[in-house]
Amino acid sequence: MILPIEGADYFVQVIPFPTACPAFVMLNADGTYTLFLNARLDWERQLDGYVHELWHMIRDDLYGDKDAWAIEKNMIA
Repeated sequence: MILPIEGADYFVQVIPFPTACPAFVMLNADGTYTLFLNARLDWERQLDGYVHELWHMIRDDLYGDKDAWAIEKNMIA
């Protein structure tokens, strides 16, 4: 079961991506997030992407000048 993040406002959109990327998250100007899931992938891959992007939101990875490659490397380690 996936629970929403307490105190965080986010929106989920399912759209087709031109790549096999399962998901990505964007920080909106108002402090909310939009989490995009790839409509071309199966439910399990979308769910994995959803959970991965929630972790970015929980860890505040989208704030500041953090390097995306370093963030992803740290998520895997």
